[in-house]
Amino acid sequence: MQSLRRRLPSIPHPSPPLRRNFVDARIPWVRDRALDHVVEKEKYLLPFLSLKDHFLSSSRPPPHSLPLSSITPLKSELSLPCRAAEFVRLFPSAFSESLPSPPLPPVPEIRPTEELLSLHEEELQAVAISQSDVADRLLKLLMLSPGRRLPLRLVERLRWDLGLPRDFVSSVLPKYPDYFCTSPSKSKHGELDLEVVFYRRDLAVSSMESYAKRTGEYKTGSPLAFPMHFSRNFKLDKKVRNWLDQWQKLPYLSPYESGSHLKPKSDLTEKWVVAVFHEALSLLIGKKTEKTNLVLLGEKLGLPPGFKRAILQHPGIFYVSNKLRTETVVLREGYRRHLLVEKHPVMDVRYRYVHLMHKGKSSGIRGEKKKTASVGEETDGVFHDLDAEDREFDDYGDDEEEEDDDEEESDDDEYGDVKVCDSVVKGVARSHSVGREMNVRQRRVKFAS
Repeated sequence: MQSLRRRLPSIPHPSPPLRRNFVDARIPWVRDRALDHVVEKEKYLLPFLSLKDHFLSSSRPPPHSLPLSSITPLKSELSLPCRAAEFVRLFPSAFSESLPSPPLPPVPEIRPTEELLSLHEEELQAVAISQSDVADRLLKLLMLSPGRRLPLRLVERLRWDLGLPRDFVSSVLPKYPDYFCTSPSKSKHGELDLEVVFYRRDLAVSSMESYAKRTGEYKTGSPLAFPMHFSRNFKLDKKVRNWLDQWQKLPYLSPYESGSHLKPKSDLTEKWVVAVFHEALSLLIGKKTEKTNLVLLGEKLGLPPGFKRAILQHPGIFYVSNKLRTETVVLREGYRRHLLVEKHPVMDVRYRYVHLMHKGKSSGIRGEKKKTASVGEETDGVFHDLDAEDREFDDYGDDEEEEDDDEEESDDDEYGDVKVCDSVVKGVARSHSVGREMNVRQRRVKFAS
């Protein structure tokens, strides 16, 4: 019998059809100029506000003037990209420089301008008005965690993106004792976690579910398709696009529900991970954050292995910008070209700060520019005219040709020595080429005569 079994040929069993997973597909990265501009326009904003807060938090009475020599040692503390003297002089519309009257020693003093002080007051009002909204956003972020807690160190990393003030631990958390409490960390000795005190089920509704309920009938667990916007000239494999259409029709599992029962590396798990990242970015006032922050958040939320790929494998939902020498994840549906669809009061003030930073170049302060000629030249190189850039992107449409140059435009000068950027170099090159062309034309006229 055993010999007979050996002689019988084995009948091959039909193998199940191979199913192409989206995580195995190669998705191209295509640059989006408008969203790159979103990231790049906030360059130097954080050190600028750190310097502003240092002036206004000093014990000196108005006009809050400080000797320039007292700011010089604070370069690393304030995360300044260059020497303190150079950085202050880059913003003549925000900081004014003067010399004391004799017989005082001629030590330059720096003080905030009236425009900066007025904008600071508006910032305080915006923070106060939106404090309850920001507290709800922080609570919902903690509610995404299965343990209803996150390391306080991670929350501090996301403080800027959530719209929290620097002293939120002492100024915001004590006002909401029913929301938050700090407790010793369960993972690291000597550290603290921020924990949910009261789980609000009325807030456990994602932005996707909220929009679906407002626009039509929606039942929990029914399919929901993520809004998708691709960069111009983006091309996706036909098989992957067909898979994507089927993937969008899968049931939508709320990010506030546990996904531990889902099969690893399945399409449904992939959609739940995308829902978690989508909701996390929706809670941020700028609808963007550094990729490192998102990865650290995913680890603390207990997402399944390989969750990082979901960020890169869904370019219609998330855009990863390489500007400013870092990777920034932007929620595409949060922007219409380069403008926020839903502008938060704190973001509105931040954009006005950006405008003030760029204003000095065209404000007509000729005296200060002459005193600091070299700094003025660097200012023109480091900062572009924000209004001109916004007008350019307002005209940016589908019929505009995509630029071929990569992220080399202004990445080299982030948080390093202040350098002349490529736009100035290109402008000088254009001026030289125009000059050569004029000389050639003059020679032709002489030859013709």
